[in-house]
Amino acid sequence: MSDASPQTLLITGGAGFIGANAVGWLLRRQPAVQVVVFDAMTYAAHPESLPMVSRGHEARLFVVRGDVRDATAVAACVHGNARDARGRSVPACDSIWHMAAESHVDRSILGPTDFVDTNVIGTLRLLEALRGAQDGGRQIRFVHVSTDEVYGSLSPTEPPFTEARPLAPSSPYAASKAASDLLVQGWATTYGLDAVITRCSNNYGPFQFPEKLIPLMVTRALGGAPLPVYGDGKQVRDWLHVEDHVAALWAVTGAAAGAGRVFNIGASGEQENLAVVHGILTALGKDPSSIEHVRDRPAHDRRYAMDASRLRAATGWAPQVSFADGLAATVRWYVAHEPWWRAVQGESQRAAEAMYLSPPR
Repeated sequence: MSDASPQTLLITGGAGFIGANAVGWLLRRQPAVQVVVFDAMTYAAHPESLPMVSRGHEARLFVVRGDVRDATAVAACVHGNARDARGRSVPACDSIWHMAAESHVDRSILGPTDFVDTNVIGTLRLLEALRGAQDGGRQIRFVHVSTDEVYGSLSPTEPPFTEARPLAPSSPYAASKAASDLLVQGWATTYGLDAVITRCSNNYGPFQFPEKLIPLMVTRALGGAPLPVYGDGKQVRDWLHVEDHVAALWAVTGAAAGAGRVFNIGASGEQENLAVVHGILTALGKDPSSIEHVRDRPAHDRRYAMDASRLRAATGWAPQVSFADGLAATVRWYVAHEPWWRAVQGESQRAAEAMYLSPPR
C-alpha cells in the first residue's frame, strides 16, 4: 500500500469523545480535508460538541445521522449517496476512521447485547460496504480504532503489551472489540481490503462523556458529590491525551502498511487510578475525604501498558502531551464548560450508580 493523503475522511461515531476531538483536529490542522461524521447520536454522543470544534470550518464538515448496524445507511454514506443534516450531498470518502462503538465497560457488564450488536455487527456492515466500494474500483483506507483492553491484564512486572500479545479480553466490552478486530483482519486478508487496526490506551481530554474516570471524578468533585473509586484504586492505566491519539491516527492513515496490520498507540503514561483522582482533587483544591472506595467491578483488569514502538518506527509519531500537563488542561476545560457536562450528567450517573452498589468486600 502506498503512502496517501486523505481528501475526504469519514468518521463513524464522530459526535462522541474521540470523534469530536478528531473532527476538530482535522479541520484545524488539515485544511485540504473534508470530514464526514456518521453517528447514531446515542447517549454518549453530544451533538453540541461538533459546532464547538468546527467553528469557522463548517463548510468542510458533513454530519449524517445513522446507525452503523444499518447496512443501507452505511453503504450510502461510504459511497457518497447520502445527504447531511443540512441537506447537502455527502462526498464519497477515501478514508474511514471507525470509532462508532459502545465503549463503557460498566455498561457492558450490565447489558452486553448492545455491545455485540454495535461493535461486531456494526463493524461487519462497514467491512461489507468497503468490499462493495472495492468491487467498484475504489480502494478506501480503513482505520479500525480498537483498545488495549483486548489484551487483558498485565502483572505489575510484565513488559508493556506489544502487537504480538495474544488477545485475552476480560469484559463483554473488550470481547466485542476483540471480535471486531478479528473481523477486520479476516476481511483484510481474504478480500485484500486496505485496513489497519489501532489499539490505543486510555484516552482523556475535553468532550469526554462523564462516565469515564477522569470526567466522572472532575464533574462529581465540582458538584460536591462523593468520588467512587473501585476497590483499592491501585489499578494502573496507560494514559494518552486524545490529541496525541488523533495525531497517531492521521499518521497511520497516510502511511504504507500491510493489510490487517496492528499498531499500538500509547504514551507510556502509567498511573494508578487513585493517584489520578488525587491529582484531580489537588487541581480543584478539593479535599480527598470525598473519595469513597466501592466494591470492585467484576473481572477488573489490574494493569495496562502499551509498547508503541512499531507505530513510532513506521510513522515517526511520538506523543506531545505529558500526563501532568494534559490532566491540568482537561480539568480546566471541564471547569470552563459546565453547561456542556451538566447537559449530559444525569445519564452519566445512571450506569455509575447501578455499579457502585456497596463498599468493597
